[in-house]
Formats: sequence, structure tokens, C-alpha cells
Amino acid sequence: MGAVPHTGASPAGVGLGLPSAEAERSGARMRIGEVAELTGTTPRTIRYYEELGLLGTPDDRIQGKHRSYGAAEVERIREIVRLRDLLGLSLDQLSQLLEAETARAEIRAELSATADGARRRELIAQAGQHIETQLGLVQGRIAELRALEATLLAKRARVTEKLVELGEP
Repeated sequence: MGAVPHTGASPAGVGLGLPSAEAERSGARMRIGEVAELTGTTPRTIRYYEELGLLGTPDDRIQGKHRSYGAAEVERIREIVRLRDLLGLSLDQLSQLLEAETARAEIRAELSATADGARRRELIAQAGQHIETQLGLVQGRIAELRALEATLLAKRARVTEKLVELGEP
């Protein structure tokens, strides 16, 4: 997958300022520009995430009306941006990671409503499978970074050897 469009929008609290933060705290629905400002991204990026299925579409959006978002969507976008920046995952990998997290949240909700021991064991096992998926993605990224580190260390060693050959300290 390609890079996520990002034009360096203002971080939360900069630009239009407090109205968006106040809307988020009050539980009011926000327009896409306000959400972009709060999450440090752009409306284009948010629409792109929706197209990819990372966000889904806002529940109360009627055809022809403006996009409208609540605190849950703002937090989801923040998590997407955090994971994208932290892990450098492809959008497909990011989607897998977020799907596993969503599934775990649903499992937690069902766990809190279920007293049946057998069902609770089944739910906990499912949660463990989702965690394994997430760990696999993170560990894969760590392995890629370790391979890059090894390559760079080998290059540094060759450069150092060349300098020694040339009589440089």
C-alpha cells in the first residue's frame, strides 16, 4: 500500500483552537476539519482511512450531509496515527492490528456480561488469538528494523576499515 496522505496539519490546540477540544470533551459531534485539527492529520487523510475501512463511516451521516464524528472516532484516528508513526506498518498491517484490537474490545464487553465459565474461557482464548496476531505484526516489524540495523552496522564497519586502510584514525 502507498503512503498515507499527510500535509502536516496543526496539532491539537493550534490553529482554530479550543472549540474542537471543547466539542470533543462535551461529546458533541464534530466536522471533519475539527477532527483533523484535533488528531494532527488532514481531512483528506481521514477520508482515506474511511475508504480503506480503517474507520468505517460515521453512523449519523446521511447521504449528501457533512461527515460528523464523535469522541470514539477521534480516539480511533489518534490510535491509527500513533501506530502508523510508531511502527511504520503498511496500511494493510495497520488494518489487521486495528481489527484485532476492535475484536478484543468486543470480547471484553461480552466477558463483562457473561458469567458462564465455559463461555468466558472461550472468549479469553479468542482474545489470546487476537493478541498473537498483534504480536506477530509488531515482531515482524522489529525483525525488519533489526535487519536494517545489522546492514547499517556492517556498512559502518566497512567504512571504518577503509578509513584505517587509508591511515585515518
